[in-house]
Amino acid sequence: MNFPLTLTVADRKSMDSELEAAVSAAKTHALAGRQHGILVTRHAADKFTVALSEAVPFGLTREHQAW
Repeated sequence: MNFPLTLTVADRKSMDSELEAAVSAAKTHALAGRQHGILVTRHAADKFTVALSEAVPFGLTREHQAW
């Protein structure tokens, strides 16, 4: 997977499962480099970005509301 990942979800159930899968994939990439944390940004009720971020310390996942 390439990061950042942009997700558009249809409902709450798919939001939970898709975000969980994206964060899990991001954790795998973050562990390989051991330099970035994970930033989950909500852009709208149904749109999210999951990214590796230098602004987030390694080992942490942070959420940001951008809407």
